[in-house]
Amino acid sequence: MTRNKFFTIVFHAVCWILVTLPSVTFVPMHIEQTVDMTLIHLSMPLFLCVIFYMNYLWLVPRCLMQRRVRVYACVNVVVVVVLAVFMQVLSNVLHTMEFEAGFRPPPIHEPDGSPLMYLLRSSRNVMPFILSVVLATLLRMAMRWQATEAARKEMEKQKVESELRNLQNQINPHFLLNTLNNIYALISFDSDKAQRAVLSLSALLRQMLYGGKKASVSIKDEADFIRNYVELMKLRLNKNVKIDFNVRIPDGHDVYMAPFILISLVENAFKHGVSPTEPSFISISIMAGDGKIECEIKNSNHPKSSSDKSGHGIGLEQVARRLDLAYAGRYEWQRGVDRQNNVYYSKIIIYDTDLCNHR
Repeated sequence: MTRNKFFTIVFHAVCWILVTLPSVTFVPMHIEQTVDMTLIHLSMPLFLCVIFYMNYLWLVPRCLMQRRVRVYACVNVVVVVVLAVFMQVLSNVLHTMEFEAGFRPPPIHEPDGSPLMYLLRSSRNVMPFILSVVLATLLRMAMRWQATEAARKEMEKQKVESELRNLQNQINPHFLLNTLNNIYALISFDSDKAQRAVLSLSALLRQMLYGGKKASVSIKDEADFIRNYVELMKLRLNKNVKIDFNVRIPDGHDVYMAPFILISLVENAFKHGVSPTEPSFISISIMAGDGKIECEIKNSNHPKSSSDKSGHGIGLEQVARRLDLAYAGRYEWQRGVDRQNNVYYSKIIIYDTDLCNHR
């Protein structure tokens, strides 16, 4: 038995005990209560219980929820009327037994004993049964809504996780393609650098292999990954390119984030921020603390020509999608071109004070 099911049973038991208490408490105390009298007193909560669970366990899930509304309504009407009449019969029997035992209630004017009047008196018992039907229906419908909502959220969660995994699988080949192109360019003019680049790529792939399996990684590990990538890219750059890489993570801040979000921004900076003939620069700054992560990248703006289709903008599209999936409503992304200085900038701020406690 699950914990939720146990608490549900206890809740139902307590509620029915509370419903039954008035039937055994508010009785004439100066006469001797026989077993028959006690059973009649308990008949009302018993009938309420019967009609409640008839709806809770059968009519609502099997009829109402299956759009068999007529069956649901007809069965309830018949059962309510029968129980109301039967309850009136038992009430008359109880009054006779109490009168014979010496109980003399204050005189109340009763209408004549015609069948019509008998049915009218029986109608007083209808409301408790109707209330029981309504409560059972509402409770069961609420439980169904809760189960449906939980299932919907679980499906959304699985969909998000599946899409994140799919994006992760796209990021790795995209990154690998760019890096292999860089190593290929090195082979033609500096084989020693190319060999060192292969070793660096091996280290990066190792990080991607193990880090990619986790839902989140330490911001320090992510910064080290980007640092290794930058060092790899430096091997093919000329002296006209200035690279600044700064990481500021206070000691004791074990902050975690979704892996490989920032690397596409760094790739984009090397793709559009480096010119083979003109002076260029790339500035990368990563900061963490106070419940947020900041990554700011600036680079000289040397956009590719319209004929250059390398990358096709896949990287930045993945960054936007992964941010939406992993940090919806908890991030800012500012990007654009400073036309006056011809500088492209991209700044991501992730707000999440729970990052320190989740991996």
